[in-house]
Parts: sequence; structure tokens; C-alpha cells
Amino acid sequence: QVQVVLSGGGLVQAGGSLRLSCAASGSINNFGAMGWYRQAPGKQRELVATITRSENTNYADSVKGRFTISRSSARNTVYLQMNSLKPEDTAVYYCNTFPTYLASWGRGTQVTVSS
Repeated sequence: QVQVVLSGGGLVQAGGSLRLSCAASGSINNFGAMGWYRQAPGKQRELVATITRSENTNYADSVKGRFTISRSSARNTVYLQMNSLKPEDTAVYYCNTFPTYLASWGRGTQVTVSS
């Protein structure tokens, strides 16, 4: 099973930025795509962004123009740059393979945006 280690969450004011990192235990090139997901309190987990081996990206409508997903094959790491953060972005963020979930979800990383 793939293991991922997340970092970069925290508390930020609305309009601020954060960068999340997801370091995988193996080569991310083994997977067709990687994705960032999030789960807000009382809501279901949702897909935020995906990136393929060829670096094609897709975003949820709610984050388009504000979030950027990227990857480093050399570091086996996927990133999520989050700009212009809004209180509704508050959630626990997770990283996993896409579309099938091959990694343990773990505890994720908390992102809290204050108004």
C-alpha cells in the first residue's frame, strides 16, 4: 500500500495562501494520476484537484483560479498551492491516487481559514 506524508496545513486569514505537500513512499509515476481531496465538517470528502503523469490538471469549480496542483517526480511529491483562501476552504485535506484510492487516507492535514 502507498504511504503518503502530508505537510503544510495550518491557520490562515481569508485571502492568504498555503502550500500543501504530499510525499509518497514510492514513485508517483507508478500511478496514472494523483489527487488532492478535502473534507469539511459535516460534509462528504470531495475531490479538489488532480494531476496526471503528463501533468494534465483538473480542478473543482470551487477552487479554479485559486489553487494550483503540481508534482515533482524526482521527489515523489505532489503539491497544492492555495491562494486567495476563503473560510469555505476550511477542511481536512488529503492526498491519494486517482481515480482509485491506493494510499491510506491517514489523518490528513487541517487547513483553517479565518474570516
